[in-house]
Amino acid sequence: MQIGVPLETVAGERRVAATPETVKKYVKAGHSVIVQHGAGREASFTDEAYTEAGATLGSAQDAFAAELILKVRAPQSEELQSMGAGKVVLGMLDPFNAEHLQTMAQAGITGFALEAAPRITRAQSLDVLSSQANLAGYKSVLLATQFYDRIFPMMMTAAGTLKATQVVIMGAGVAGLQAIATARRLGAVVWASDVRPSAKEQVESLGGKFIDVPFETDEEREIAEGVGGYARPMPQAWMERQAALTAQRCAQANIVITTALIPGRPAPTLITEDTVRAMAPGSVIVDLAIERGGNCPLTVAGEVVEKHGVKIVGLTNLPSMLATDASALYARNLLDFMKLIVDENGKLAIQKDDDIVKACLVCENGQILWGKK
Repeated sequence: MQIGVPLETVAGERRVAATPETVKKYVKAGHSVIVQHGAGREASFTDEAYTEAGATLGSAQDAFAAELILKVRAPQSEELQSMGAGKVVLGMLDPFNAEHLQTMAQAGITGFALEAAPRITRAQSLDVLSSQANLAGYKSVLLATQFYDRIFPMMMTAAGTLKATQVVIMGAGVAGLQAIATARRLGAVVWASDVRPSAKEQVESLGGKFIDVPFETDEEREIAEGVGGYARPMPQAWMERQAALTAQRCAQANIVITTALIPGRPAPTLITEDTVRAMAPGSVIVDLAIERGGNCPLTVAGEVVEKHGVKIVGLTNLPSMLATDASALYARNLLDFMKLIVDENGKLAIQKDDDIVKACLVCENGQILWGKK
């Protein structure tokens, strides 16, 4: 089978969907790989490295002419025109974007959105959301250190003692847990909140302190358990109690990192303007949910702004800032998914009875399959 790896065209996207490491494995399995000139340059993978791995270099048109196309971001309109009907596309296709999904279906694309993979043990090796969120959580702490004018660890010097930075992480999913671990490694005192009761043990295992919001009803506790590893919208009464506790903790914090996302919904508001106003001058907020509207209404997508003396970081696509490692992990995710749709002879064989394949197949033969399974 012929595999195409085009250069990503979304503004600011530096990742690539295949690395020399995965290309070598595709070639060894009997596939031919066409990589667009410069596709990996922004991720520090040279054209020479791809050719040494067995790939053929070509134009964007050559890459899109392949039977199966590996992408990071969903194909843009001009890319769909270059592909033509009948192509198979693997990538993060954002199935919650109904308009774009319709465009892909109308173009005759067979699309696999890997972010739709179920949160089951067998799918861990191809979980693109986790692999990229892990890096985003790490980078969020480094961004906080960049815009914060103090050090993180307590430091005792002849000139006096410097206090440890107080960090609050809101949301203890993959990104949040990595942010906790990174901030702790840098010496900060870390507090974290999450709606899921199971998160408390994870937070404390990393050396963080959990902001515990008690449940007053069985309904609240049931909703908090979430579905498939994701949180669900909580009742208003619980949200008000959480807001009061976290606002108090954030007012005492130097750094706040928000990571709360609910698939297919706008990001919930966790940090109000009143909370920002109560924070000490020089504090920093890093809003990882900005691509879904943000957890703070003052966050501006793609910018770092200062409001009420607090710097609010709304930079998007943090994994792309770590393009080499982000690409390496993502490319391995795609490689593992490929094993589910290719037979032992290297031919495309879509097993629609496989739970993972079924969940990720979002469009085929002009039809939208997402949400109809």
